[in-house]
Order: sequence, then structure tokens, then C-alpha cells
Amino acid sequence: MYIQELKNAENEKKSSKRVGRGIGSGMGKTSTRGHKGQWARTGGGVRPNFEGGQMPLTRRVPKRGFNNAQFAHVYSEVNVGSLEIFENGEVVDAAALLERRILSKIQPYGIKILGNGELTKSLTVKAEKFTGSAKEKIEKAGGKAEEVK
Repeated sequence: MYIQELKNAENEKKSSKRVGRGIGSGMGKTSTRGHKGQWARTGGGVRPNFEGGQMPLTRRVPKRGFNNAQFAHVYSEVNVGSLEIFENGEVVDAAALLERRILSKIQPYGIKILGNGELTKSLTVKAEKFTGSAKEKIEKAGGKAEEVK
């Protein structure tokens, strides 16, 4: 047995259709394109999503809302409840959050602390932004919320 004799019916590559190779091939003359018309010409056909002149779906569907994606300020969000894994008196910053795998990466505008969950430990939290409830919960637990720029 030789390597070139091995066959796998599922993965065996099918040879491509060779068109325009004479009458005997069964795909000669018009090369499977039919007679005349838009699709028979080189460079013919229509662009993707063309609906024959009918108003395209993307233009028929109503647009709603406002998308400010280009200028949006994207923050890595962390809930107050997930800071519970830190010890009393610890300083929580970007490096500490990455080290403890609370965050996998820091977004361009930094970290924003959200107020979901409960905090019982006194921590010094350093982040770019805090929600009002997050700041309140951190200070209520005896910690400090420091805004870093």
C-alpha cells in the first residue's frame, strides 16, 4: 500500500468543473452560461443583495434610535459584589483586577465600578469612573473610592 493509494470518501477533493473545453465535454460552447442575457456576459450579473430594482430590505426596514459607536466611551465594567474576593485593606486597581481574573482585559477608557452586589470589606478602589451607588457601598463598608485619570 502506498500513500497515493489511500482514499477517504468523505474528505476526498472533488475536481473543479472545467468549462469551455469543447462539445465533447458537455460544457463547451456557452460554458454552462446559457444563451445571451446578463449572466452570460463577462463581468455581468448584479451586486450582492440586489433585488431587481425593488426597494432593498435594508432600506425598507425602519431605522430607530441613535448609535454613537464611533465616539462611545467604552469602559471595563466591574460590579461591587465581585470585589468581595479581596482582603480587608487591599488596594484594588487595574493590575489587581487582571491578576485575580475579574477582568480579562482593560478597555480603552479604563474601569467603571458598578453598584450591583454587596461589599463588606474595607477596600481602596482605584478606577476611572464610579456609579453613585458603587461609591456609596464602598464608603459604607469603610473603604475609599478614588477616581484615577
